[in-house]
Amino acid sequence: MTVRLYLKKSRKKRLEHGHPWVYQSEVEGVEGTLTPGCTVEIVNHQGVFLARGYANPQSQIIARVLTYSPSEAVDENLFFTRIRAAWEYRQQFLQDTGACRAIYGEADFLPGLIVDKYNDILVVQILSYGMEVRKDWILQALKDVLQPRGIYLRNDVPVRRLEGLSLEADVWFGDVPDEVEILENGLRIVVNVREGQKTGYFFDQRDNRAAIAPLMRCGANQQGARVLECFCHTGGFTVHALHYGAAHVTAVDISEPAIDVARRNAALNGFNNVEFVVANAFDYLREAERNGQRYDVVILDPPAFAKSRRALEGAIRGYKEINLRGMKLLRDGGFLVTASCSYHMLPDLFQETLLDAALDAHKILRLVHWSGAGKDHPEIAGVPEGHYLKFAIFQVHSRG
Repeated sequence: MTVRLYLKKSRKKRLEHGHPWVYQSEVEGVEGTLTPGCTVEIVNHQGVFLARGYANPQSQIIARVLTYSPSEAVDENLFFTRIRAAWEYRQQFLQDTGACRAIYGEADFLPGLIVDKYNDILVVQILSYGMEVRKDWILQALKDVLQPRGIYLRNDVPVRRLEGLSLEADVWFGDVPDEVEILENGLRIVVNVREGQKTGYFFDQRDNRAAIAPLMRCGANQQGARVLECFCHTGGFTVHALHYGAAHVTAVDISEPAIDVARRNAALNGFNNVEFVVANAFDYLREAERNGQRYDVVILDPPAFAKSRRALEGAIRGYKEINLRGMKLLRDGGFLVTASCSYHMLPDLFQETLLDAALDAHKILRLVHWSGAGKDHPEIAGVPEGHYLKFAIFQVHSRG
């Protein structure tokens, strides 16, 4: 028997605008028996077909859309077709597909599935019950389309518990080394696929790391810039800064294992004009200000400060603090490179927070560059949750 979700007449037409989630609060009634992961038809209050997907009555997101076509079945062929289409998209829009985000969940019409490609190794996150029960289809399609040497499951993400799923991390297929070496913008990068954050590396900042190139040469003599990077993680921005001509980089992160990898990445590319510091970035910024340090470029790429709406107030304080300190450390006319990957920190709010920081620091900001994630992280119009990354470059001038 077909299971149907009837949506309320009074709901917002989010689904019709392309949003692939249905919340418990939007459901008027259920026809049939809902079980975790089961296929469901989603219809309006009059019974008119809207979409087909999978359900999870244990989650606040009771259903996720896989197709808007009434004639398309949720079967193995659908998964093969979706994964092939996602890969064709990357081949069309990326110059180098050796290492990239190969599948980006909802934006590739595969809600709850993340796949990062590190040459011939795939790292997979399955974040929803509906995807979990279709793992065999996913595995076969990944093998057929991407032909990997190995696949590692990084299902150690706390959000799985909200779906009623356990946490795990293990080899799913083939041979998976602890580390792989990739190329990004011509630079050699070591990635720990088994224990690194998320799936091991943050592909979403690839284009933004390249965007800092013009900042690394200063003045009429084009001398190398003096750079501070806080929250450097495994050194993505640091290595790019050195590659583009920085005279010296100070790279700070609280994680000693991350700093160890960053140090290796710098050496791998032949750079030694860098100092790595294991420290709390907030403390380091305050100490650098007290000591009268000055830099040509300050780079701030922190982890998400607001992982929920409840954490937003504290996140605003955190973003203001680090950016205010960063502005004060810049020589007049220097450049602030700053980012937020907190979805709840909406773009307008992020800009407002930066302006508040500039006001308190007696600075004027001139916007040089504003962007989000790269082309391997596409966004569906009508899905604001996909617009999580904000990245900006400002030239910072003193105000009196």
